[in-house]
Amino acid sequence: MKAQDDLIVLGIETSCDDTAAAVVRSNGEILSQVVSSQADLLALYGGVAPKMAEEAHSQVIDQVVQQALDKAKLSASDLSAVAVTIGPGLSLCLRVGVRKARKVASSFNLPMVGVHHMEAHALVARLTERDLQFPFLALLISGGHNLLVLARDLGHYIQLGTSIDDAIGEAYDKTAKWLGLDMRRSGGPAIEELAREGDAHAIKFSTPMKQHKDCNFSYAGLKTQVKLAIESKNVNAAIPISSASSEDRSSRADIAASFQRVAVLHLEERCQRAIEWALKIEPSIKHLVVSGGVASNQYVRAQLDQVVKKNNLHLVCPPPSLCTDNGVMVAWTGIEHFRVGRFDPAPPAEEPEDFVYDLRPRWPLGEEYAEGKSEARSLRTARIHPSLTSIIQASLQQQP
Repeated sequence: MKAQDDLIVLGIETSCDDTAAAVVRSNGEILSQVVSSQADLLALYGGVAPKMAEEAHSQVIDQVVQQALDKAKLSASDLSAVAVTIGPGLSLCLRVGVRKARKVASSFNLPMVGVHHMEAHALVARLTERDLQFPFLALLISGGHNLLVLARDLGHYIQLGTSIDDAIGEAYDKTAKWLGLDMRRSGGPAIEELAREGDAHAIKFSTPMKQHKDCNFSYAGLKTQVKLAIESKNVNAAIPISSASSEDRSSRADIAASFQRVAVLHLEERCQRAIEWALKIEPSIKHLVVSGGVASNQYVRAQLDQVVKKNNLHLVCPPPSLCTDNGVMVAWTGIEHFRVGRFDPAPPAEEPEDFVYDLRPRWPLGEEYAEGKSEARSLRTARIHPSLTSIIQASLQQQP
């Protein structure tokens, strides 16, 4: 085993619609980063189609991993370990990454670290901000998740709030699609760009969950409001924005700006309450980490920065290339856990045909904060894996 301060870890990420791999050193040096995007598929299907996404991952996974090693000027034999996302995500997609990671690890007798996708989004901030210590608060916002967690320590999280239906990224994507915007780079950037032309107060959308005094998120109702506004303005999404008349473009811009203002206002209100709760539990908190694909939106950052400053905290946002799904965050999270001895031995060289991979498509990060239990119970609870925090706490208690 190499010295703990000189580890080189390969990270593999296939939880949703991007195939990513990266090689990272334990001193924080990113030796390589490769992402194969499924943007064309997203544009074609107007969102993620699991079977198609799995097929796309399978086609490029070998090449992406090889490119990551080549760019790092290393071979797999130089690695200390392989880290791979095992959940949450789409099980068909997760399987592609886990199968590849096990193949590399067994061929070169390397230990493996199974990584929680949302923890990786939170911890990548510790790679970019080396003085970011636990405890800290994290808001993780993407196409599939909205999550507010208090990170008390590595692997020890308290969930303050989560999405009870749709995440903010999904609302951005659907709104962009209904407005006839170019979906090749996902809905967020397209909406943000168009919103700059519009009046953010032109349409009176109501802020979600005003009556619920918790930190949970809901975007399904706002999506319905947007759809109705689009119908009332007779916007025809079949006519792309590039071909819209100036009047039509102006209507679309007003809808985009009004939607964005209210969507982000919901984040601001939830963050304000989460900061109050978090400071009650851990008064030493100094930072709010905002990560996940939607965190690369400049409007989102600017609005949350105001909330954070008002509370005398500091906002930490990884650079945009590390906010969207990537292999760097997986490799770095693997390094953090490897350092404290949390890893699995190398898989056997030959695995039986019917081997069942450890995939955790629905996997909470931490235990729910008692005060934050939602009254709005459309939270889907079927077949949820025990949380990462509860698994780690249980293993610590078993140690002699």
